[in-house]
Amino acid sequence: MKDLIKRIAKALVDHPEQVAALEVEGEQVLVLELKVAKKIIGKQGRTARAIRTILSAASGKAKKRTVLEIIE
Repeated sequence: MKDLIKRIAKALVDHPEQVAALEVEGEQVLVLELKVAKKIIGKQGRTARAIRTILSAASGKAKKRTVLEIIE
């Protein structure tokens, strides 16, 4: 999951070398922290919502709830 989100974020930002992702795994929840230099949220949060939708679909296989936190 971390690699998927990292790859998507790198394609969207101006400085892909400043993108970092961290996984924090709990019993039922996987939290992904995405660190970027500039805003990746997009107009009215559409980009962030789209990334979260992709993450939700991909996490269905793992049968674990996944949460994305974007840290700027």
